[in-house]
Amino acid sequence: MHNASADFFDIATLLKTHESERYDLHTRYLNDMMVRALRTIGFDVAFQRGTGQYHYDKAGARYLDLLSGWGVFAVGRNHPTVRAALQCVIEADLPNLVQMDVTTLAGLLAERLLHFVPYLDKVFFANSGTEAVEAAIKFARGVTGRQNILYCSNAFHGLTYGALSLNGDATFREGFGGFLPGCQEVRFNDLEALERALASREIAAFFVEPIQGKGVNVADDDYLKGVRALCSKYGTLFVADEIQTGLGRTGRFLATEHWNVEPDMVLLAKALSGGHVPIGAVLMRKKIFEATFNRMDRMAVHGSTFAKNDLAMAAGLATLEIIKSERLIENAARQGQRLFDFFGRFAERYELVKTVRGKGLMIGLEFGPPHSFKLKTAWTLLESVRAGLFCQLIIIPLFKDHKIVAQVAANASHTIKLLPPLNISDADCTWIEQAFDSVVADAHRVPGAIWSLGRTLAENVRRSSKSAG
Repeated sequence: MHNASADFFDIATLLKTHESERYDLHTRYLNDMMVRALRTIGFDVAFQRGTGQYHYDKAGARYLDLLSGWGVFAVGRNHPTVRAALQCVIEADLPNLVQMDVTTLAGLLAERLLHFVPYLDKVFFANSGTEAVEAAIKFARGVTGRQNILYCSNAFHGLTYGALSLNGDATFREGFGGFLPGCQEVRFNDLEALERALASREIAAFFVEPIQGKGVNVADDDYLKGVRALCSKYGTLFVADEIQTGLGRTGRFLATEHWNVEPDMVLLAKALSGGHVPIGAVLMRKKIFEATFNRMDRMAVHGSTFAKNDLAMAAGLATLEIIKSERLIENAARQGQRLFDFFGRFAERYELVKTVRGKGLMIGLEFGPPHSFKLKTAWTLLESVRAGLFCQLIIIPLFKDHKIVAQVAANASHTIKLLPPLNISDADCTWIEQAFDSVVADAHRVPGAIWSLGRTLAENVRRSSKSAG
C-alpha cells in the first residue's frame, strides 16, 4: 500500500533546511551547557558525514576519530554490512516485538555471542550498557539471596540509579543521592581490600572493569585471577563489565582473556550495536539465569519492552560478522601495539609525559608535573585554576591543527584516552603519531601558542565559575 506521508515527510530535506539551526536548537531545547563547551574549545564544526574511522565537517575537511562515540563505533561509522542488515529487516516486514513469541534473530545472536564465550550458557538482552548492569544486579541478588554489591574506586558502570550506585566517581553521583542500599566500594587492584569485604559472605556480586574506562586503569597481572579465586571462595559472583573493553577493543574478544579468567557474568553493549541500534547483553552461567526465570509464571519477571527487537539483533549479528571477517581483533592488537610502543618512547623524550597504559586500541597517555622551572611554573598556574585543564592544551590543537578527535579520560584527569574504531590503518597510525609528536613538542615551549591557549582557557574557567556563583 502506498504511504501518502512519504510524499511530504523527507528527513533529508529536514536536515538540509534546518542544519543552520543545529546549535541554536540544542541551546533552546536540549543541553545548553554542551553547546557552550563545544564552542569554548572550538569543537563546533558541525560534522556532516561519518564513514569508517573518519568524520567530515561542513567544509569537507576530514577528521580521524579517536573517540568512536565512547566505544560504540568499533566497526566504524555507517558500515555497509550493518546498513544492509538493517535494511533487510525493514524490508522483510517482520512481526517485530510480538512479545508473546520468540524471535529467530535473538536466538542466533545469543548463540554466536556464546560461541566467543563458551564457558557461559545464557544471554539476556537489554537496550544499553546501563540496562545490562541493572539486570546483572537483579540476577546476582536473585541467585545468591544476598543484597550487597561490591564495586571499585574510579569505576563507571552507567548512570541509571542501580548503575550509578556502583559508580566510583563522585562527579556523577553529586546531587543525586540516595543510592541503592548495600553497595560498597573497594580500591581497584587491591586484593586484600577485596577479601576483607568478601569475608562477610554478604556480597552478592563484585562488578569490575578489566580496564577502567575512566582513566584507562589496567588490572594488575595477578588481580583478576585473584578476583576469580576470592569470589569462588566466598560465594560471590564475579561480574566483568566489558561494555567498553569487549568485542575486540583490547586485541582479544574480551579483555578478561588477557588474564585467562572466566567471570560468572559478562556485560556487553556499545560496539555490539554496530553504531546504529542500541543494545546491551548479559552473558551468564545457566544457574544464574534460571534462578530468576525459574517458573512459567516468572517468564517475564525481568525484561525491557524494546529488548530483542529485530533491528538491534540484526545489528549485533552484522557486527560480529564484521569483527570476524575483517579480522578487527587482530588489527586492534597489531595497531595498538604499534601506538603503545610509540607513546612508550614519549616519556623518555618529553618531561610532561608520565606514562602510557592500556591494551589494544584502548590507550591512555598520562601527563604529569614537569621538572624544568618554566614548564613547572606554567603547569602549576594552569592546574591551580582547574585540575586536569592541561589536557585541553593537547586536545584542542590536535583537533584544530591536526583534525583528530580525542578525549580526556575522566573529569580532572591528566590522561588523554585513545579509543579509535578497530579498523584504523597504518596510515591512520602515522597520522596519530605525527600529530601527537607535534602537539606535545609544542607544549614544551614556554612561552608559546599552547600556553597562550592555556591562559585563555583559564580565564574562561574563572568567568564561568563567577557566573555560576
